[in-house]
Amino acid sequence: MAGSVNKVILLGRLGGDPETRVSQDGKKIAKFSLATSESWKDKNTNEKKEKTEWHRIVIFSPGLAEIAEKYLKKGSLIYIEGQIQYGKYTDQAGIEKYTTDVVLQGFNSTLTMLDSKSDDMQNLNSPNIENATAEKKVENTFDDVDIEDEVPF
Repeated sequence: MAGSVNKVILLGRLGGDPETRVSQDGKKIAKFSLATSESWKDKNTNEKKEKTEWHRIVIFSPGLAEIAEKYLKKGSLIYIEGQIQYGKYTDQAGIEKYTTDVVLQGFNSTLTMLDSKSDDMQNLNSPNIENATAEKKVENTFDDVDIEDEVPF
């Protein structure tokens, strides 16, 4: 085979706020869980059913990790493109454990914030989020701003 593809595309909501840390070489890394759900109507019972899958997301790209830390929070709706990465480790009891992560690194990664009109999204350029949030409650002045032009990456 001349080439191969390892690409994952997910659209879902964060299960919690991103956790960030700094690697030994000084690069920021962000981790969070992402829920994707599907729903259907059971043909036999006519009952609505839903299934949720949880995905572990790890961002090694410093710019995207910074965006995740600043602007993503539990419940945020995002679209991501990354790669599957499998890992193995031994826990404290000596049992081998396996992990499956969706990794965003390099130029083949995408993170798109899809929530509209959230406080953080409307205040991307604000140096002081607390003051900007208070101002937003008084007057919503960002209705005609294209958010994608305001994202610092």
